[in-house]
Amino acid sequence: MTFKEALTTLPQYILPHHFLSEIVSKFTHSECKVWKNLMITQISKIYGVNMSEAKEQDINNFVSFNHFFTRELKDDARPITTVKNAIACPADGAVSQAGKIEQGDIFQAKGKSFSAFDLLGGDAERAKAFEDGSFTTIYLSPKDYHRLHMPIKGTLTEMIHIPGRLFSVNAATVNSVSGLFARNERVACIFDTELGPMALILVGA
Repeated sequence: MTFKEALTTLPQYILPHHFLSEIVSKFTHSECKVWKNLMITQISKIYGVNMSEAKEQDINNFVSFNHFFTRELKDDARPITTVKNAIACPADGAVSQAGKIEQGDIFQAKGKSFSAFDLLGGDAERAKAFEDGSFTTIYLSPKDYHRLHMPIKGTLTEMIHIPGRLFSVNAATVNSVSGLFARNERVACIFDTELGPMALILVGA
């Protein structure tokens, strides 16, 4: 953790995360055409959103910024692998970490990790199913397509809402806040698959 990262993260410990999230939600769900078009234009420009991949490319046809944020892509924009025994990426983001779950711990950043037990809501039986398993952490930036897909065929068996904070999940905060992904509010979706149990965990920010 650098001094700059610590300085960037420090205010997040005292900010009212959920109150700020509610305010942002009102703005992003606003159907005011001028406001939502301005947000879409600015975010697209700042983060380099590739609108040529989107099914709908006219920003006037998005009801709100949130509608744009969860836009559909063209059918051929993200071909799904047909390789036997392959696992498809469930989200349109960058893989920030991947590896083995070692002694119940999941690597977060240099010098930092968190437990599968904590990540899955403090249920020992649920966490036991993932002992010696593998994990992948995928970061979705504002430019990314915000929908999820199944990486492998499976059956949903359980969904658990786990309350928590709403720290940013950018690189600076991930490097600074211990156990970040097991501290933020999240939803854990548990599946039975042909390869065994799988958890798809949606971490809020």
